Order: sequence, then structure tokens, then C-alpha cells
Amino acid sequence: MNRKYIITIVAIAGVLLLGGIVYLYISLQQQKSDNEELQQLAALDKKEMENEYAQFAVQYDELKRSIRNDSLLVRLTEEENKTKSLLEELKRTKSNDAREISRLKKELATVRAVLRNYIIQVDSLNRLNESLKNENEKVRQRYNEATSQISSLTTEKQNLSNQVAIASQLDATGVSLIPQNKKGKTEKKTKNITRFQANFTITKNITAKTGERKVYVRITQPNNSVVGQKGTIPYENSTIGYSAVKIVEYTGEEMPVTVYVNVSEYLTPGTFHVYIFTEGTMIGSGSLTMQK
Repeated sequence: MNRKYIITIVAIAGVLLLGGIVYLYISLQQQKSDNEELQQLAALDKKEMENEYAQFAVQYDELKRSIRNDSLLVRLTEEENKTKSLLEELKRTKSNDAREISRLKKELATVRAVLRNYIIQVDSLNRLNESLKNENEKVRQRYNEATSQISSLTTEKQNLSNQVAIASQLDATGVSLIPQNKKGKTEKKTKNITRFQANFTITKNITAKTGERKVYVRITQPNNSVVGQKGTIPYENSTIGYSAVKIVEYTGEEMPVTVYVNVSEYLTPGTFHVYIFTEGTMIGSGSLTMQK
């Protein structure tokens, strides 16, 4: 084998060896590049999973704020805590830990399905609550209307009762006051008066209750002192003195009444007033003026 042939063989082998080295280098660089891309994709995939877990945790918190159901609130809190726990596990896991990442990805799918189910439940519950709220509002309106009607009826009843009470009150007409001396004659001088004769008529009233009635007569001097005061009676949130009382049997028909009031005190000239009361109501009045 000549020298020229050997040199040719060596040159060809060198070229082939260099080509192999270059190919191997290029292959290694490509593999390195592919690995870096895979690592970047794994890191992005992990980051996306973390974002989803965090978003699910926020959604659980929002669901809890929108309900008032205690048992459902407890379950939502449990699922929220579980989601946060899985998120912490994912953060601690390296992106190249394929087995753990695969497990947490499966857990993520489960969390997503459970959350979707709770969203449906809460939405249904909120729609039911809104329906009940609207129904309660209608019931409240009907209650208010009924209350208003009852109040109106009560007012009408009270007004009617007041009208009946007023209509059933007795009325005394023709009230007169006659001064008399010790002989029972009409007296013109105040110093000789020993008693007063009060005359009046209780009018007919078919709405008034019948039976015994105490009729009080109050006579006042010009100085407003009560003549022959026997006691007091209630009148308009107070008490006043009366001069005499008489029990009459009222039948609902017109009834003349005479009441005598003895005089023992000194009387002064002027205008004397006489008032008739029964059951705390003044039913009539009159006056008499004496000059001396």
C-alpha cells in the first residue's frame, strides 16, 4: 500500500470522525434545548395550576359570603381549607417532579368538579331565598294592609262607641234654683234662705241604660264656695264638691226631679249656680241672681 493511499484513508477517517463529533455536539445541544423547553413548560404548567387553586379558594370565600345556611357554610369552609392546603403542597413541589405534579393535577380536577357542584347549590339556594324574600314581602304587605284595616275598624268602632256613649248620656233640662225660707216659701233675701230647691227634668233617652242612678247637685255661691257641701265626686280628672245626692229610678222616659239643699252658712248676694251630675258627667246647669 503506497503512501498516497494511506494519507487518503486517514483524511477520510478524520473527516468522518470530525463529522461525528459535530453531529454529537449538535445533538447534545438540541437535547439540552429541548430539556430547557420542557422544564419551562413544566414550570408554566405548575404556575397555571397554582393560579387555578388560588382562584378556587377565592371562589369558595365568595360563596361563603353569599349564604346564611350554617351547615352549607361549614362544608364550604372545609373545601376552602382543603383547596388552600393543596395549593401549599403544589408550591412546595418542584416542577420536574412529574409524579407529584400529576397527582396534584388530578386533585385540581376534583376540586373543580366539587366547586362547580357547590356553585349550583348556592345559586339554587339564593334563588329560593330571593323567592321566599319576595313572598315574605308580599305577606308583609298583606299583613300591613290587614293591620291598617283592623286599625281603621278599631277607630271606627271606637268612634261608634263614643257616639253611642254620647247618645246614651242623660240630659237635664229646665234646671231652676228656688231659694226658700224656714216656712218653705220662696225667699228674696239671702239672709233668710234656709234651703234651695233644685228642679230639673231628665229627658227621654231610649239608648241610655235604665235602673238606679245617683244624681248629684252642686250649688255654688258668688264666691264659688259650695253650698252645704256633703262630699266630693270625680269630674274631668279631678274631684269637686257636691251639695246633695239623690237616687232615682230611670226608665228611659222623661223624668222630673226635685232635690233640696239645706243652707247653714252665710250667703252673699250675687249669682248662684247650680250644676247637675251623674256618672261623672255634667248633664245640666242653671243660675239664680239675688240682689240682697
